[in-house]
Amino acid sequence: MTEIPEHLRKRAEAARAKAEAEKAAAGGDVPAAADVPAADETATAAAASDAPAAAASGEESRIPAHLLERSRAAKARAEGGEAAGAATGGGVAVAERPSAVTTAAPAPAGGIPVGAGPGGHTQRLLTVVKSGSIQDVKATPVDKVHTWPHLLAGEFVASLVCTAFTFVFSVFVNAPLLQLANPNLTPNPSKAPWYFLGLQELLTMFHPMVAGVTIPGMGLILLILAPYMDRNPSIKPEDRKFTISVFTIFLMFWAVLVIIGSFFRGPGQNFVLPWKSGIFFEL
Repeated sequence: MTEIPEHLRKRAEAARAKAEAEKAAAGGDVPAAADVPAADETATAAAASDAPAAAASGEESRIPAHLLERSRAAKARAEGGEAAGAATGGGVAVAERPSAVTTAAPAPAGGIPVGAGPGGHTQRLLTVVKSGSIQDVKATPVDKVHTWPHLLAGEFVASLVCTAFTFVFSVFVNAPLLQLANPNLTPNPSKAPWYFLGLQELLTMFHPMVAGVTIPGMGLILLILAPYMDRNPSIKPEDRKFTISVFTIFLMFWAVLVIIGSFFRGPGQNFVLPWKSGIFFEL
């Protein structure tokens, strides 16, 4: 059965309730089989009578134009049927209920409207589908910045600050060159540059294979794998405990070795106390 629009159904119910109230007041009785068609006919007639008034007052009608036309035709048929029934001795004329969802497409010679579906149905269903429900999202948006100018601008400023600091430090701090190297005299203690003192300190404790290859190699491999073992994108320290712990242990390990090699190693690479034996370290 064709579905009736909501506004027409509400008007039909209101008209039927009003008619029942009038019948109850008048004491009359009408067959129950004619209640629903009469209500529908009343709703159709009400829709047809409301439309001209709304158009005359300049207000936009909520009822489609093709429904208004059909309601006018149904009202005309109903009035003609009532007149014919009165002429033949009474009776109730039932008008055909118009379809609310059928399209106004013209019917071809075969009788089926153009664009009709299976069985000649002409109902149409319109809906709004959000794009996100039918599109495949490949990646979720993340916080990203461009290399230029965001990253390179900061690095350029940092390099300028380091250059200015080095320039000012070289003006106020005297760093003369030492005497010419004597190939016949090896200084004691003979220490590597400060950035290699941690490795030199390991050589005093372990075999060269362990101190020069195994321990540094394990540290570098652990640092390389750290980003793959901790894939949390957060930059907060409390959310990156594993990565920060690994880097802190690596940094403190080499820092302690450099400090020991710089200030706590004297002649013969023996352990000394700098506040008793002095500092055997030069920049």
